[in-house]
Amino acid sequence: MIVWFDMVKKYKSWELYICLALNRLVMELGIDLYQDELEDKLDEVLKKSDMKLPKSEISYEIKSNYQMTNKILNRLKERGLIEIEQSERSYNISITKKGVLYIRKYNEFYISMYEDIIRDHYRYRPIPAWFKVD
Repeated sequence: MIVWFDMVKKYKSWELYICLALNRLVMELGIDLYQDELEDKLDEVLKKSDMKLPKSEISYEIKSNYQMTNKILNRLKERGLIEIEQSERSYNISITKKGVLYIRKYNEFYISMYEDIIRDHYRYRPIPAWFKVD
């Protein structure tokens, strides 16, 4: 008898892609997402930060193709969670204050909903610091 339990591809929802992309952008800020009084400090942190990631880094992080990456980035931009800067043939992505506060608020929810998929997503590299499980 053959058992095929590990061959099932796990579906990644829009919310999970959003979670992965926003957390990647926060990691680049070099801040503790869960620190006390973050909202009060955030304007200054974002003003001092020149952090912009190329679109290819987001695509790599979410392990997605060009079309899905564009859809996710457009959705994030429409919600005001990121800014997209175009220069010649490249796109640079930065997170907004609203984006940082959004992912801080919903990370626990995303982790509880998608813990197995997130662990699978990072199976070949260390789980990021933002992934906190009690």
